[in-house]
Amino acid sequence: MGRRGIGLGGAVYLAIGVVVAATHGYLVAWNVPGNILEGLAAIVLWPLVALFGVDLHTLIA
Repeated sequence: MGRRGIGLGGAVYLAIGVVVAATHGYLVAWNVPGNILEGLAAIVLWPLVALFGVDLHTLIA
């Protein structure tokens, strides 16, 4: 029987992504579609933001 869900590792990865996105200012003003895209991208791509200093504001906007 196959497993469903993202598992503990995936949950930890996404939790870290939310924290990194929030501390870098990507989780503000979610009423603008571009900001929603930036926020979701920052959550999923948090290693680029936190470790390499990539600014998603300039890449997506």
